[in-house]
Amino acid sequence: MEAIQIEYPNDFTEYELRDSGGYAKLERFGKYTIIRPDPRALWKPSLETNIWGKADARYAFDAKTSGTWDSPPDDSSWIIAYKEIMFLLRPTEFKHVGVFPEQAVNWNFLENKIQGKPLKILNLFAYTGGATMVGLKNGASVTHVDSAKSAIEWAKENIKLSHLDQKPVRFIQDDAYAFVLREERRGQTYDSIILDPPRFGRGSKGQVFKIEENLPLLLTACNNILSRAPSFLILNAYTADLSPVALYNLVSGVFGSRAKKIHVSEIALKESGPLQRLLPSGITIKVTF
Repeated sequence: MEAIQIEYPNDFTEYELRDSGGYAKLERFGKYTIIRPDPRALWKPSLETNIWGKADARYAFDAKTSGTWDSPPDDSSWIIAYKEIMFLLRPTEFKHVGVFPEQAVNWNFLENKIQGKPLKILNLFAYTGGATMVGLKNGASVTHVDSAKSAIEWAKENIKLSHLDQKPVRFIQDDAYAFVLREERRGQTYDSIILDPPRFGRGSKGQVFKIEENLPLLLTACNNILSRAPSFLILNAYTADLSPVALYNLVSGVFGSRAKKIHVSEIALKESGPLQRLLPSGITIKVTF
Protein backbone atom coordinates (compact mmCIF):
# COMPACT_ATOMS: atom_id res chain seq x y z
CA MET A 1 0.00 0.00 0.00
CA GLU A 2 1.32 3.42 -0.98
CA ALA A 3 1.29 6.36 1.42
CA ILE A 4 -2.16 7.89 1.85
CA GLN A 5 -2.34 11.28 0.17
CA ILE A 6 -4.56 14.30 0.81
CA GLU A 7 -6.41 15.79 -2.15
CA TYR A 8 -8.54 18.91 -2.31
CA PRO A 9 -10.02 20.92 -5.18
CA ASN A 10 -8.34 24.19 -6.09
CA ASP A 11 -10.27 25.05 -9.25
CA PHE A 12 -13.90 25.25 -8.08
CA THR A 13 -14.23 29.01 -8.35
CA GLU A 14 -17.94 29.16 -7.45
CA TYR A 15 -17.42 27.29 -4.20
CA GLU A 16 -15.47 28.57 -1.20
CA LEU A 17 -14.90 27.15 2.26
CA ARG A 18 -14.58 30.47 4.03
CA ASP A 19 -14.03 29.07 7.52
CA SER A 20 -14.67 26.06 9.72
CA GLY A 21 -14.76 25.25 13.41
CA GLY A 22 -17.12 24.84 16.33
CA TYR A 23 -18.54 21.76 14.57
CA ALA A 24 -19.69 23.87 11.62
CA LYS A 25 -18.50 25.22 8.29
CA LEU A 26 -19.05 28.56 6.58
CA GLU A 27 -19.38 28.02 2.83
CA ARG A 28 -20.09 30.07 -0.26
CA PHE A 29 -21.99 28.45 -3.10
CA GLY A 30 -22.11 31.03 -5.85
CA LYS A 31 -23.95 34.11 -4.59
CA TYR A 32 -25.04 32.61 -1.25
CA THR A 33 -23.07 31.96 1.93
CA ILE A 34 -24.43 29.28 4.24
CA ILE A 35 -23.57 27.61 7.55
CA ARG A 36 -23.90 23.86 7.92
CA PRO A 37 -22.95 21.53 10.79
CA ASP A 38 -19.85 19.37 10.40
CA PRO A 39 -18.81 17.06 13.26
CA ARG A 40 -15.22 16.91 11.97
CA ALA A 41 -14.62 20.64 12.54
CA LEU A 42 -13.40 20.19 16.11
CA TRP A 43 -11.32 23.38 16.24
CA LYS A 44 -12.25 27.02 16.76
CA PRO A 45 -13.28 29.23 13.83
CA SER A 46 -10.62 31.65 12.60
CA LEU A 47 -12.98 34.37 11.35
CA GLU A 48 -14.86 36.76 13.61
CA THR A 49 -18.36 35.96 14.79
CA ASN A 50 -19.79 38.93 12.90
CA ILE A 51 -18.57 37.44 9.60
CA TRP A 52 -20.35 34.18 10.33
CA GLY A 53 -23.39 36.23 11.30
CA LYS A 54 -23.65 37.62 7.78
CA ALA A 55 -24.40 34.20 6.28
CA ASP A 56 -27.53 34.02 4.15
CA ALA A 57 -28.74 30.79 5.74
CA ARG A 58 -27.96 28.39 8.57
CA TYR A 59 -28.94 24.74 8.87
CA ALA A 60 -29.63 23.07 12.22
CA PHE A 61 -30.52 19.44 12.91
CA ASP A 62 -33.92 18.77 14.48
CA ALA A 63 -33.26 15.03 14.61
CA LYS A 64 -30.43 12.66 13.72
CA THR A 65 -31.14 12.73 9.98
CA SER A 66 -33.14 15.88 9.25
CA GLY A 67 -33.38 19.51 10.24
CA THR A 68 -34.43 22.98 9.17
CA TRP A 69 -32.93 26.07 7.58
CA ASP A 70 -32.97 29.33 9.52
CA SER A 71 -33.75 32.16 7.07
CA PRO A 72 -33.13 30.10 3.91
CA PRO A 73 -31.79 31.86 0.79
CA ASP A 74 -34.17 34.23 -0.96
CA ASP A 75 -34.19 31.98 -4.02
CA SER A 76 -35.64 28.51 -3.66
CA SER A 77 -32.93 27.39 -6.09
CA TRP A 78 -29.88 28.87 -7.80
CA ILE A 79 -27.19 27.74 -10.24
CA ILE A 80 -23.43 27.38 -9.96
CA ALA A 81 -20.91 26.03 -12.46
CA TYR A 82 -17.84 23.85 -12.28
CA LYS A 83 -15.91 24.31 -15.50
CA GLU A 84 -18.63 23.62 -18.11
CA ILE A 85 -21.07 21.62 -15.99
CA MET A 86 -23.96 23.27 -14.19
CA PHE A 87 -25.53 22.46 -10.82
CA LEU A 88 -28.98 23.54 -9.73
CA LEU A 89 -28.77 24.04 -5.97
CA ARG A 90 -31.54 24.11 -3.41
CA PRO A 91 -31.57 23.65 0.39
CA THR A 92 -32.88 20.26 1.53
CA GLU A 93 -34.05 18.95 4.89
CA PHE A 94 -30.95 16.73 5.06
CA LYS A 95 -28.57 19.78 5.00
CA HIS A 96 -27.34 19.06 1.46
CA VAL A 97 -27.74 21.60 -1.34
CA GLY A 98 -27.14 19.40 -4.40
CA VAL A 99 -23.37 19.17 -4.84
CA PHE A 100 -20.41 17.79 -2.90
CA PRO A 101 -17.61 20.19 -3.92
CA GLU A 102 -14.81 17.94 -2.66
CA GLN A 103 -15.74 15.55 -5.48
CA ALA A 104 -14.10 17.92 -7.96
CA VAL A 105 -10.85 16.00 -7.39
CA ASN A 106 -12.56 12.89 -8.76
CA TRP A 107 -14.17 14.77 -11.63
CA ASN A 108 -10.71 15.86 -12.74
CA PHE A 109 -9.53 12.24 -12.54
CA LEU A 110 -12.50 11.20 -14.69
CA GLU A 111 -11.72 13.86 -17.26
CA ASN A 112 -8.10 12.73 -17.52
CA LYS A 113 -8.98 9.04 -17.76
CA ILE A 114 -11.75 9.34 -20.35
CA GLN A 115 -10.23 11.89 -22.75
CA GLY A 116 -12.79 11.26 -25.46
CA LYS A 117 -12.74 7.46 -25.23
CA PRO A 118 -16.23 5.92 -25.60
CA LEU A 119 -16.13 4.23 -22.20
CA LYS A 120 -19.25 2.58 -20.81
CA ILE A 121 -19.54 3.89 -17.22
CA LEU A 122 -21.80 2.78 -14.37
CA ASN A 123 -22.42 5.48 -11.75
CA LEU A 124 -23.92 4.02 -8.55
CA PHE A 125 -25.47 6.18 -5.81
CA ALA A 126 -25.19 8.86 -8.48
CA TYR A 127 -27.11 11.63 -6.65
CA THR A 128 -27.44 14.83 -8.73
CA GLY A 129 -25.06 13.70 -11.44
CA GLY A 130 -21.70 15.44 -11.06
CA ALA A 131 -19.69 12.41 -12.20
CA THR A 132 -22.36 11.55 -14.77
CA MET A 133 -22.04 14.97 -16.39
CA VAL A 134 -18.24 14.82 -16.47
CA GLY A 135 -18.45 11.42 -18.14
CA LEU A 136 -20.94 12.60 -20.75
CA LYS A 137 -19.00 15.78 -21.44
CA ASN A 138 -15.85 13.80 -22.16
CA GLY A 139 -17.31 11.22 -24.52
CA ALA A 140 -18.47 8.35 -22.29
CA SER A 141 -21.90 6.75 -22.08
CA VAL A 142 -23.25 6.62 -18.53
CA THR A 143 -25.78 4.51 -16.65
CA HIS A 144 -26.89 6.68 -13.72
CA VAL A 145 -28.33 4.70 -10.79
CA ASP A 146 -29.94 6.11 -7.65
CA SER A 147 -32.71 4.76 -5.43
CA ALA A 148 -34.32 8.19 -4.91
CA LYS A 149 -36.66 9.53 -7.58
CA SER A 150 -35.93 13.08 -6.41
CA ALA A 151 -32.20 12.60 -7.06
CA ILE A 152 -32.87 11.19 -10.53
CA GLU A 153 -35.05 14.17 -11.44
CA TRP A 154 -32.48 16.59 -10.02
CA ALA A 155 -29.74 14.98 -12.09
CA LYS A 156 -31.89 15.31 -15.21
CA GLU A 157 -32.28 19.04 -14.50
CA ASN A 158 -28.51 19.45 -14.14
CA ILE A 159 -27.80 17.53 -17.32
CA LYS A 160 -30.27 19.67 -19.25
CA LEU A 161 -28.76 22.87 -17.81
CA SER A 162 -25.34 21.63 -18.92
CA HIS A 163 -26.62 20.94 -22.48
CA LEU A 164 -25.77 17.26 -22.13
CA ASP A 165 -29.30 15.85 -22.40
CA GLN A 166 -28.65 14.59 -25.93
CA LYS A 167 -25.67 12.54 -24.77
CA PRO A 168 -25.90 8.75 -24.13
CA VAL A 169 -27.22 8.56 -20.57
CA ARG A 170 -29.56 6.02 -19.01
CA PHE A 171 -31.36 6.76 -15.71
CA ILE A 172 -32.22 3.88 -13.38
CA GLN A 173 -34.15 4.29 -10.13
CA ASP A 174 -33.15 1.19 -8.22
CA ASP A 175 -31.17 -0.27 -5.35
CA ALA A 176 -27.51 -0.32 -6.41
CA TYR A 177 -26.79 -3.90 -5.36
CA ALA A 178 -30.00 -5.26 -6.88
CA PHE A 179 -29.24 -3.49 -10.15
CA VAL A 180 -25.66 -4.82 -10.32
CA LEU A 181 -26.85 -8.38 -9.68
CA ARG A 182 -29.44 -8.01 -12.42
CA GLU A 183 -26.83 -6.68 -14.86
CA GLU A 184 -24.63 -9.69 -14.03
CA ARG A 185 -27.48 -12.08 -14.84
CA ARG A 186 -28.03 -10.25 -18.13
CA GLY A 187 -24.35 -10.51 -19.04
CA GLN A 188 -23.93 -6.72 -19.12
CA THR A 189 -20.46 -5.28 -18.48
CA TYR A 190 -18.97 -1.83 -17.90
CA ASP A 191 -15.55 -0.34 -18.57
CA SER A 192 -15.62 1.79 -15.41
CA ILE A 193 -17.66 1.95 -12.21
CA ILE A 194 -18.14 4.81 -9.75
CA LEU A 195 -19.55 4.16 -6.28
CA ASP A 196 -20.52 6.81 -3.74
CA PRO A 197 -22.39 4.81 -1.09
CA PRO A 198 -23.92 6.32 2.03
CA ARG A 199 -23.24 4.99 5.50
CA PHE A 200 -26.87 3.93 5.65
CA GLY A 201 -29.55 4.03 2.99
CA ARG A 202 -32.68 2.42 1.62
CA GLY A 203 -33.26 1.13 -1.88
CA SER A 204 -36.23 1.94 -4.08
CA LYS A 205 -38.11 -1.07 -2.65
CA GLY A 206 -37.04 -0.55 0.95
CA GLN A 207 -33.81 -2.56 0.80
CA VAL A 208 -31.47 -1.56 3.62
CA PHE A 209 -27.86 -0.65 2.82
CA LYS A 210 -25.31 -0.59 5.66
CA ILE A 211 -21.85 0.19 4.37
CA GLU A 212 -19.96 -2.13 6.73
CA GLU A 213 -22.21 -5.08 5.88
CA ASN A 214 -23.10 -4.50 2.24
CA LEU A 215 -20.07 -2.83 0.66
CA PRO A 216 -18.03 -6.08 0.41
CA LEU A 217 -20.92 -7.79 -1.38
CA LEU A 218 -21.45 -4.83 -3.69
CA LEU A 219 -17.77 -4.58 -4.67
CA THR A 220 -17.62 -8.31 -5.42
CA ALA A 221 -20.68 -7.99 -7.63
CA CYS A 222 -19.14 -4.96 -9.37
CA ASN A 223 -16.01 -6.98 -10.14
CA ASN A 224 -18.21 -9.49 -11.94
CA ILE A 225 -19.61 -6.88 -14.34
CA LEU A 226 -16.35 -5.16 -15.27
CA SER A 227 -15.41 -5.61 -18.91
CA ARG A 228 -12.43 -7.72 -19.97
CA ALA A 229 -10.29 -4.60 -20.33
CA PRO A 230 -11.66 -2.17 -17.73
CA SER A 231 -10.36 1.36 -17.27
CA PHE A 232 -10.99 2.43 -13.66
CA LEU A 233 -13.13 2.20 -10.54
CA ILE A 234 -13.72 4.98 -8.01
CA LEU A 235 -15.01 4.33 -4.49
CA ASN A 236 -15.97 7.15 -2.12
CA ALA A 237 -16.70 6.71 1.57
CA TYR A 238 -17.83 9.45 3.95
CA THR A 239 -18.20 7.51 7.20
CA ALA A 240 -15.60 7.98 9.90
CA ASP A 241 -16.15 4.37 10.99
CA LEU A 242 -14.04 3.05 8.09
CA SER A 243 -10.35 3.86 7.86
CA PRO A 244 -8.46 4.29 4.57
CA VAL A 245 -6.44 1.17 5.42
CA ALA A 246 -9.58 -0.92 5.95
CA LEU A 247 -11.02 0.23 2.63
CA TYR A 248 -7.73 -0.42 0.86
CA ASN A 249 -7.64 -3.97 2.24
CA LEU A 250 -11.20 -4.55 1.06
CA VAL A 251 -10.65 -3.11 -2.42
CA SER A 252 -7.31 -4.84 -2.97
CA GLY A 253 -8.85 -8.13 -1.89
CA VAL A 254 -11.56 -7.81 -4.54
CA PHE A 255 -9.69 -6.16 -7.43
CA GLY A 256 -6.01 -6.69 -6.60
CA SER A 257 -5.42 -9.50 -9.08
CA ARG A 258 -6.35 -7.30 -12.05
CA ALA A 259 -5.53 -3.80 -10.76
CA LYS A 260 -2.44 -1.97 -12.00
CA LYS A 261 -2.67 0.65 -9.26
CA ILE A 262 -4.80 1.30 -6.18
CA HIS A 263 -4.55 4.92 -5.05
CA VAL A 264 -5.89 5.85 -1.60
CA SER A 265 -6.49 9.45 -0.61
CA GLU A 266 -8.31 11.47 1.98
CA ILE A 267 -10.28 14.19 0.25
CA ALA A 268 -10.69 17.56 1.92
CA LEU A 269 -11.79 21.14 1.45
CA LYS A 270 -9.28 23.95 1.95
CA GLU A 271 -10.26 27.11 3.77
CA SER A 272 -9.83 30.40 1.96
CA GLY A 273 -9.27 32.18 5.29
CA PRO A 274 -5.95 33.11 6.88
CA LEU A 275 -5.17 29.65 8.29
CA GLN A 276 -6.08 27.73 5.11
CA ARG A 277 -6.88 24.63 7.14
CA LEU A 278 -8.08 21.43 5.53
CA LEU A 279 -11.51 20.09 6.47
CA PRO A 280 -11.66 16.28 6.07
CA SER A 281 -14.44 15.31 3.68
CA GLY A 282 -14.11 11.59 3.03
CA ILE A 283 -11.96 8.82 1.60
CA THR A 284 -11.50 8.04 -2.08
CA ILE A 285 -9.96 4.94 -3.61
CA LYS A 286 -9.15 5.02 -7.31
CA VAL A 287 -8.39 1.69 -9.00
CA THR A 288 -6.67 1.77 -12.38
CA PHE A 289 -6.75 -1.42 -14.45
